[in-house]
Amino acid sequence: MEQDKKFLSEYFDTYSEALKGKDIFEKIVAFKKMVESCSGKLIFAGNGASASISSHCALDYTKQGGVRSECFSSDAFITAFVNDFGYDHWLAKAMEHHADADDIVILISSSGKSPNVVNAAKYCRSRGMRVVTLTGFADDNPLKQLGDLNLWIDSKSYNIIECTHMFWLMAACDLLIGKAEYPVS
Repeated sequence: MEQDKKFLSEYFDTYSEALKGKDIFEKIVAFKKMVESCSGKLIFAGNGASASISSHCALDYTKQGGVRSECFSSDAFITAFVNDFGYDHWLAKAMEHHADADDIVILISSSGKSPNVVNAAKYCRSRGMRVVTLTGFADDNPLKQLGDLNLWIDSKSYNIIECTHMFWLMAACDLLIGKAEYPVS
């Protein structure tokens, strides 16, 4: 029991440090200002848990934050684009079909090395779109190198990275709304 409590204490300390990482408050405020200035829509994308985060964020930023947002998490959409364009390029092709020059694209990848996400960032950059990245692992990961604004966590733990990304994005949404408690209907 004591060993488990010690593990959890250290685990939650890691989260506490991560959530208040270097310059993160300034970056979350910068993201909020970016969203406020967006004349297009927000597009969230990632793989696996990052796709789930993208879906949640697209919903909350639209419904609660009043900012038109989308993500490409439908099984039919993904499998059709993967089948037609290959896994490494499906997300870039999705951007080609759905993203506009005045959109902000938020790309989430724990490692920052997912080829489909990196290729999407390259496509968006080539079209002059603003790109926000959320990554972890190496500070010099390929995705982070392509972002206009980068929220990076110094961790190699997928759970800590993904949960921190979700927390940061929801904090920015609540900051945009101006409060943390509000009706959802």
